[in-house]
Parts: sequence; C-alpha cells; structure tokens
Amino acid sequence: MQIKLRYFASLREYIGRSEQIIEADSGVTIRELWALANPDLMFPSNTLVAMNLEYVALAEVVHEGDEIAFFPPVTGG
Repeated sequence: MQIKLRYFASLREYIGRSEQIIEADSGVTIRELWALANPDLMFPSNTLVAMNLEYVALAEVVHEGDEIAFFPPVTGG
C-alpha cells in the first residue's frame, strides 16, 4: 500500500525533504513507517504526529491512502 509522509519545520531540515510516498505492508504502524522511511535517523522524542489531519499515537495502524504528518511542537507567544 502507498502512504504519504510529510515533514514540517525543523523536521524538514532534519530529514532533508518535505514529503515522500512510501510503500508498506498492511498493518504497519506510524513508528514502523518512520523506520522504513528514515532507517538511519532516530525518531525525535518531541515530534507530534497527525494522520489525516488528526493527532495520533505512534502505535496507530495506517491504511492505504493515509497521509501522515510529522512536526515539532508548536509554540507561540
């Protein structure tokens, strides 16, 4: 199945790209997707994740056509 991954803000620089499409087996979690897409990079501990525009946990299982977004915490003042 194909899943779209998007990286925002400082994660875009950390990863070196803003988005990618990844092929994965059904039943894969978001944490597993990160490892498939970025095998040489650790998952930053403060990273937020959204699936189809809703916050989710790393253990969430993805489905064909889902869009996963990774981004650092947002602060404001």
